[in-house]
Order: sequence, then structure tokens, then C-alpha cells
Amino acid sequence: MLVAALVFAALAALVHVYIFILESLRWTAESTRRTFGIPSLEVAETTKSLAFNQGFYNLFLAIMAGVGVVLTLAGHPAVGATLIFAGAGSMLLAALVLITSDRTKLRAGGVQGSFPLLAVVLLGIAAATGALAA
Repeated sequence: MLVAALVFAALAALVHVYIFILESLRWTAESTRRTFGIPSLEVAETTKSLAFNQGFYNLFLAIMAGVGVVLTLAGHPAVGATLIFAGAGSMLLAALVLITSDRTKLRAGGVQGSFPLLAVVLLGIAAATGALAA
């Protein structure tokens, strides 16, 4: 369970790095506008600073989960698991907020939240079965 949890936490981190790239670096690109349903370049320009900031939130969550994976693998499972629970748990909660605030964002919320959900559930099982003992 622990290995699977770490794999899903790493995948969640990678998805959120990708979201960071889209929101903070490529927000006005045509392909990114299509992905997020931004109707025009003008709207993208108007919302660019908001997306830039939001992208960094995603990056910080990715870093938290990624560092948690690395620390767990390096023999510090308590600290690593704590960071994974915080990072992936926040990713999962953000996906739930997205889905509950706008039902048309179900697909996006699923992409954003699936890997974190699996990571949190599997890490919880690993913790409950003693797999995190150093």
C-alpha cells in the first residue's frame, strides 16, 4: 500500500506542476485558453494575474507532496507522510471545492482530485497497518 500511495502522490504532484505551467506560464496561449474554457485573449489577459497566483498555489502543493514522497523513501516516513497528507489532502479538498462550486467542472475536478484521493486513502491504509513504521 505504501508504494502505491507514494506513486499516486508523485503523480498528483506532477499533475499539479502541469497545472502550474498552464496557469502561471501559458495562461494566454490558445491551447490553455481552450483547456480552461477562456473565451478570448482579452479575458485571458484580464484574468492573467489571478491565474498566475493560483498556479503557484498548485506548485506549492506539488512541492509539498513531492518532498513528502522523497522523505518517505529516504527513511523519514512520519515527516514524509505528514507532508503527503497535507499536500495531497489540500489538492483533494481543492478539487472538491471546484466540483461543488460548479458542476460543469466535474471533469477538471476529477483530473485534479483523483490521484490525491488515491494517495490519501492508500497512505491512510498504510499508516493504519503500520507500514509507516521506520
